[in-house]
Amino acid sequence: MSQPSVVHPINIGMLLTRIAQCRPNHLGIVFEEKRLTFREFNQSVNQIANALRGLGIDKGEKIAIVLPNCLELLELYWGIAKLGAVAVPLSTLLMSSGLKSLITDSDAKLVVTNSQFINIFEEIKQELPNVASDAYILIDKPSNKGYQDYHALKAVADDTEPESIEIDEDDPYNIIYSSGTTGVPKGIVLSHYVRAFYASLFASSFRMSPESVVIHGGSIVFNGAFVTLMPAMLIGATFILMPKFDAQEFIETVQREKATHVIMVPSQLIAILNAPNFSIEALESLEMICSVGAPLHMDVKEQLNHVLPNRFYELYGLTEGFITILDKTHYTTKPESVGIPPPFFQIRIMNDTGEDVPFGEIGEIVGRGPTLMTEYYKRPELTTQAIREGWLYSGDLGYVDADDFLYLVDRKKDMIISGGVNVYPKDIEEVVSQHPAVKEVAVFGIPDQKWGETPVAAVTLRQSYMVTSEGLLQWVNARVGAKFQRVRQVAILDEFPRSISGKILKRVLREQYATDK
Repeated sequence: MSQPSVVHPINIGMLLTRIAQCRPNHLGIVFEEKRLTFREFNQSVNQIANALRGLGIDKGEKIAIVLPNCLELLELYWGIAKLGAVAVPLSTLLMSSGLKSLITDSDAKLVVTNSQFINIFEEIKQELPNVASDAYILIDKPSNKGYQDYHALKAVADDTEPESIEIDEDDPYNIIYSSGTTGVPKGIVLSHYVRAFYASLFASSFRMSPESVVIHGGSIVFNGAFVTLMPAMLIGATFILMPKFDAQEFIETVQREKATHVIMVPSQLIAILNAPNFSIEALESLEMICSVGAPLHMDVKEQLNHVLPNRFYELYGLTEGFITILDKTHYTTKPESVGIPPPFFQIRIMNDTGEDVPFGEIGEIVGRGPTLMTEYYKRPELTTQAIREGWLYSGDLGYVDADDFLYLVDRKKDMIISGGVNVYPKDIEEVVSQHPAVKEVAVFGIPDQKWGETPVAAVTLRQSYMVTSEGLLQWVNARVGAKFQRVRQVAILDEFPRSISGKILKRVLREQYATDK
């Protein structure tokens, strides 16, 4: 007789419930002029959770959120968790085609947004059949007809804990989209267990304590935000959310609030180091400065470690679930590395035939660990390509040394990282190729002082077509699915550089246009 399956109840929302009980009067959330204790924040979260339940939101149902950084977005993250529903945060840089694609793909039943997006949703509402006409909630300007009022819904809802829902550790908590895509979208499904492991792993790795003050300036719709948000809620540390990143404002906030922990993309770190009000004294409270999202150039690392020593961490990670961490104590001996796998994680470097390569030899980075995604949502073939026998194939190239420290070499998939956002060349290429004059196209990234990288499109033209680079540039940028997919320039070539097998050599193009820029 088979044994019944064992349910391991893990609900991320329980973290806030617990902290509100054991540290009710501790400062929990800071956003602009709003300062909420954990008790106050938990009551507010309970209100929105109960309001959503009143709208018929059940366990497993998807809620699309299109909001900039705001207190309401934080409330939704935790309220949705308590219900066992699934949060689908979407970038505010998406345009109508990108939003339509991802909301449809996610099977979202409800949309929460603000008045900035009313015109877009009026344009695409009829093409979102899963979202009922009255299933749109605005956090501002409640007088707009056809949209429910977020704060009015909260005002009439109970602030006690919502009715208990049995959540299994494998139940999905959120779907993170790897990019705003005009082709096949990839929704990365992450479970309550994965987010719980984020909480414990990063609290330990970054030496957080209940007295820590975590600050976040980047958009919290991207996965990197959860690297510090989850552990802050686990241990009851103060979490400061900035409306948007501004280097000068960031420095002033760190000094005023005595912030201790921050995770940032390279372009933000560079902006801070070059800000007119930068000073060592203003940032001396920081105990952890972690770089994530793209390789940080050595000159920036050295400058940062010189002015603010013994604080630098680097995180190499895929939202799909594999990570390495360069600890602050390892920087002096392994400065060019992106660290080692944390406890319970394993790494392999493999060649094209699937064999492990020796120390120091370059190959594809393959890893496994407790934060592995459940799947690419509704994309079993893509899931099978990425995860094989429990190992995640990153598509990135690197090598490990004898101490198991990882060194990045290149991105096998030619992914572009612009301002910490993953930009996939294929998505842009699919748009460019739709122009009748374009015969062939290759999109690649070149260095950009502000964003880290920016896309460039190189094309060859069909005979008898006349078009200018500027004309193509405007045509492409009007049709891509998101602002971060806009290309800096379109280069018209007579022919592409190719390998002996006929493949376009993007590496050669990248080197040429990086030199010419």
